[in-house]
Amino acid sequence: MSPYTITYFAVRGRCGATRIMLSDQDQQWKEIVVTFDEWMKGDLKKTCVFGQLPKFEDGDLTLFQSNAVLRHLGRKHGAYGKSVCEASRIDMMADGVEDLRVKYLKMIYQDYDNGKEAYIKDLPNHLCYFEAVLAKNESGFLVGDSISFADYSLFEVLLNHQVLSPKCLDSFPSLKKFVETLSARPKIKAFLNSDAYKKLPINGNGKQ
Repeated sequence: MSPYTITYFAVRGRCGATRIMLSDQDQQWKEIVVTFDEWMKGDLKKTCVFGQLPKFEDGDLTLFQSNAVLRHLGRKHGAYGKSVCEASRIDMMADGVEDLRVKYLKMIYQDYDNGKEAYIKDLPNHLCYFEAVLAKNESGFLVGDSISFADYSLFEVLLNHQVLSPKCLDSFPSLKKFVETLSARPKIKAFLNSDAYKKLPINGNGKQ
């Protein structure tokens, strides 16, 4: 089977969770790196359904929107729950992660210099919801007893926040354990320690 293909900029950005998930699921993929100058020419943008990257290819299937990619991979690789109800709860948690991600990206790209301190101060008011969910689930995952695409998404968002504010999880034992547990999964650990991961900035503007 041919590998998956990711077309994206040389950042972790919106592909961070996808790469972590593919690594943990022992999947191969290739990267087509797009420079800012290439993107500004507009030719590639015209081919993107919503005028945005990443672009994800799985054989004849081409997807845009990073969360659609995660859901696709979740269906293919058994990371979308074990029932319709679990899948719906996973969707709910993934949407909650997306809310936090959007708040983070808005601060990073629009208000970093003036808004970082206030964002970090308010962060516990958002992390507490995920803490409560994880504290109730003995498996250590967001939903059910196995990892889902929502777990990968939350994990990646939390890694970014630990760079932004290294002590942000100190008051959230379940979240802290969650990050430690996923970080120790062999294939994720290997990927996080790889040059391919380390060389990429978190965000396109250099803020983190």
